[in-house]
Amino acid sequence: MDLPPASTPVVCDMTGAPDTAEERLAEYRRLFDRALVSREDTAEGVRFRLRAEPGLEEWVRDLAAREKACCAFFAFDVRTEAGQVIWDAAVIDDPAARAVLRQFVLLSEGAVQTPADLRDQFTALGLNLVSDPTGTVHRAI
Repeated sequence: MDLPPASTPVVCDMTGAPDTAEERLAEYRRLFDRALVSREDTAEGVRFRLRAEPGLEEWVRDLAAREKACCAFFAFDVRTEAGQVIWDAAVIDDPAARAVLRQFVLLSEGAVQTPADLRDQFTALGLNLVSDPTGTVHRAI
């Protein structure tokens, strides 16, 4: 998995996303509730093992591409092996990026349910979330 350059800004910007923060979080919940087999830390980041159901690899690839589009400091690898979809995620070597990766892991544990939960988690880590006037979370810096 090729990581982006270390100079990549640690910004999650959903302004051009086809979904909202609420929809994205709900999609993660559906994916992990439906197919998560296990999660493990790796030397580079985290690995999610998901049941290889019809269409699941394509779903994960699409979700990873949307995540990468808003959070350029992430790197993802998705593949199927031994009846499982393997989703590896890693970030650049930066404390804020690693904190965002940790929140990504918490999604799989159900610890983040709403954008407000995410905002609270980031605030506790000293990260700033920027929203538009409608309250949709767009950036984590």
